[in-house]
Amino acid sequence: MNSKVDETPHWLQQRDRFVPRGVVTAHPLVIDRGEGSQVWDVDGERYLDFVGGIGVLNIGHNHPRVVAAVQAQLQKVSHACFQVVAYRPYLDLARRLSQMIGGTEPYKAAFFTSGAEAVENAVKIARAHTQRPAVIAFRGGFHGRTLLGSTLTGMSQPYKQNFGTAPEVFHTPYPNAYRGVSSEMALQALQELFATQVAPERVAAIIIEPVQGDGGFLAAPAEFLQALRALATQHGIVLILDEIQTGFGRTGSWFGFQHAGIQPDLVTVAKSLAGGLPLSGVVGKAQIMDAPLPGGLGGTYGGNALACAAALAVLDAYEEEQLLARGVALGLRLREGLLRLQRLYPCIGDVRGSGFMLALELVKDDAARSPDAELTQRLIDQARLGGLLVIKCGVHRNVLRFLAPLVTTPEQIDEALAILDAALARVLN
Repeated sequence: MNSKVDETPHWLQQRDRFVPRGVVTAHPLVIDRGEGSQVWDVDGERYLDFVGGIGVLNIGHNHPRVVAAVQAQLQKVSHACFQVVAYRPYLDLARRLSQMIGGTEPYKAAFFTSGAEAVENAVKIARAHTQRPAVIAFRGGFHGRTLLGSTLTGMSQPYKQNFGTAPEVFHTPYPNAYRGVSSEMALQALQELFATQVAPERVAAIIIEPVQGDGGFLAAPAEFLQALRALATQHGIVLILDEIQTGFGRTGSWFGFQHAGIQPDLVTVAKSLAGGLPLSGVVGKAQIMDAPLPGGLGGTYGGNALACAAALAVLDAYEEEQLLARGVALGLRLREGLLRLQRLYPCIGDVRGSGFMLALELVKDDAARSPDAELTQRLIDQARLGGLLVIKCGVHRNVLRFLAPLVTTPEQIDEALAILDAALARVLN
């Protein structure tokens, strides 16, 4: 007789009682521990984690190198506030990221806590540099839940609600080949925006994700990013590449913009930068980064010593374990499996993404290929019952996204595909 009592209901009741409904939990689970690409809940059930803290755990759960680095730093300085005194992990990380992104060109870096903070500060820096107010973002983009972040975000729900908006933000279409929006069409729309809503000489910055994350894993074609770079240079506009979800090997290179062969003015980083610790940053051209006057940038916890130490360990692990190449190989294996499922299930309208940042768009059986958000949610639930954790994205929430750690094994990719295949069979029959 099994006398084991499940703990999950108790913790979920506590969640409902003490956590507001605005903070959504995608899966009715309470996890106890994680390792690599796996997690175990409080009842001992094991799951493949193909969410990775929403792209935070490219290096996997509890990577030994990160754990050791944080433990060692904890014995020295856990927090000092960089606006009071400097410390080596912050300085070392600023140097390494500036050299990674800028190459031989002078770049500088400032660190914060969340991705939204990085975006807010990138806009502040761009406005200080140009002395202009306006910012252009893209439909379907996601840039955070702060007032400015949610205004920059190109989706109405659930992010905008009745929270208010920041001024001087404009949106324009993002290329989407599956839905018939070409790079040429998107560029024409941007020129129309310049002609009808905001003159380019009033624009401080254009901010773009090289692959839209929450917007549905749409990858910007290289020619589109190259055209944006040329337009920004022509009009003196700061080009900000939001690499918060795409950075650190997710797309097959260190950063997504590198596939287009362009050089951004500013780059925002966060998520997988520090292996699970809260850390974000803005890395950019030195003359632009120096635009704000002393005291204009910072934050009490920004660039926390423990998080910076973790980030340095993450960069070391990438280099020593060849995680970029590993991510490329895993992405090819996952893409091949997803394309195989697409041939079996017509509800999979599109397989897309870049590197190990891949997604399925689920559609109805009609001429318009209408988004099928209900099917997407049912598939997520069935996959969880089979032992696989995934989440949705897209403007219509009908895209299933995969953000497995780069330390995932080929066998775990195959296991996840088998679980997904069985889940599709159940929800469609």
